[in-house]
Amino acid sequence: MNLTKHNNSSAVYLAAEIREIEQLAAALPGWPQLMEKAGLAAAEIAREKLLTAGKTRALVLAGPGNNGGDAFVVARHLHGWWYKVTLVFTGERKNLSDDAKQALNAWLAASGEVLSEIPENETWDVVIDGLFGIGLDHRDGRNLAAEYLDLIEAVNRMNLPVLSLDIPSGLGSDTGTVHGAAIRAAITVTFISLKAGLLTGHGPEYCGEIFVRDLDLDVSSLKEPGSWMIDQANAQQLLPLPRPSNSHKGMFGSIGIIGGSAGMVGAVLLAGISALKLGAGRVYLGLIAGDTLGVDPAQPELMLRLPHDLFKLDNLNCMIVGPGLGMEPDASFWLSCALESDLPLVLDADALNIIASDTGIATLLKERKAASILTPHPAEAARLLNTDISAVQNDRMTAVANLATRFNCCAVLKGAGSICAEPGGKRHINTTGNPGLSSAGTGDVLSGIAGAFLAQGLSPENSLLLSVYLHGAAADVLQKQHGGPVGMIASEIPNAARSLLNRWIYSYRPALYR
Repeated sequence: MNLTKHNNSSAVYLAAEIREIEQLAAALPGWPQLMEKAGLAAAEIAREKLLTAGKTRALVLAGPGNNGGDAFVVARHLHGWWYKVTLVFTGERKNLSDDAKQALNAWLAASGEVLSEIPENETWDVVIDGLFGIGLDHRDGRNLAAEYLDLIEAVNRMNLPVLSLDIPSGLGSDTGTVHGAAIRAAITVTFISLKAGLLTGHGPEYCGEIFVRDLDLDVSSLKEPGSWMIDQANAQQLLPLPRPSNSHKGMFGSIGIIGGSAGMVGAVLLAGISALKLGAGRVYLGLIAGDTLGVDPAQPELMLRLPHDLFKLDNLNCMIVGPGLGMEPDASFWLSCALESDLPLVLDADALNIIASDTGIATLLKERKAASILTPHPAEAARLLNTDISAVQNDRMTAVANLATRFNCCAVLKGAGSICAEPGGKRHINTTGNPGLSSAGTGDVLSGIAGAFLAQGLSPENSLLLSVYLHGAAADVLQKQHGGPVGMIASEIPNAARSLLNRWIYSYRPALYR
């Protein structure tokens, strides 16, 4: 994701929080005129990024709310810089807020014209999208009115670069859902802070390059954030330390992994290989299928056991339960044993499905004193929350928070813009990954990476955040190498992730390494 900020904040706010910040800002001495600042910031980006190389014609679409007010300010500045501006206003002047009315009057005072629909037989070089802002998620799931759906589709058919103000019109700013149709922007300039809908769900598909403009507000002092974006700068703060010369395998932790029922041994092997290659000192696999393998010739470092053998070991630092686990009674028994242990756990795949279907096992999870990490995809999350996939996907931020609270553990809701949550309410949205991860086994790899970081002493929260970011970053490297995401397979990810991790540790902390 290409993102530019005027400050170093990676805070993410929901629409209600942005409204609260705006109200707090309005009470500050010397009203900061946020609409004027927003419109000027957007106009400058349009001039610098899109209206270049002789391009002079801009179509500005102003909607019925304050997003339309921002568009009036953009139009006025572009007009003042001698660009040819066509402004289409889709609302009613009498219904505008005072700020938006003032912005419209300033546009008219600058000899600007207002049209009610896009004129035919004209051409433009760029479109400024100020139709709808951050309030669409509060429409009870309803789609936009037909005339707006038609307008958005018409803009998308123009095949012109679009600059969206705050968020592409039609996209939910809290959820990343599309309300019938949404503008496909080349650039989104978002005001005050990042919005969750730009980063998760359909957001990354529609928002293009993101520019954040805080409008000269000290946002976090007005309202403390509860959600953040995970980017490379954040990931750098989570890395394991460089390894000392005088080290041994016992310093980097031992992991037990339970899974691999008949026909699904590959899943537990993927998790084990990932744990090894991301730095775990020792990895034991407890195979539900029994003695199907005595050794893995491709990865002989893995120690293959029966599940009960793992509970006899006194050197385990954590366990992973779920890859290829199956749903048979044996699987439930060994999951219960793991939940009753005092080891940190990573729970994935069928471990999650068993928890969703067995209230006794779910209670064991809720009442654990040791840390647990859940790694569901949307279907697994829906089962855990006793709802359907669409409810999860239509409000991913709420769904993952509910998972963390209900089961008293850290959780990641996988998908486009994976979201990590802690029981206390903090959420982090990941910015790496691509559709190449939509293949079998990639979740097993993620659980192995998370277990490796747990074994090496990272906190559960940091293990989850770093593993999710690194997992996606490795897929991004592979996408570049392959020329696209098609055909990426899970077994490629551990090597790419290992290379990235070593590069990050020993380039970000060179003084320690030397």
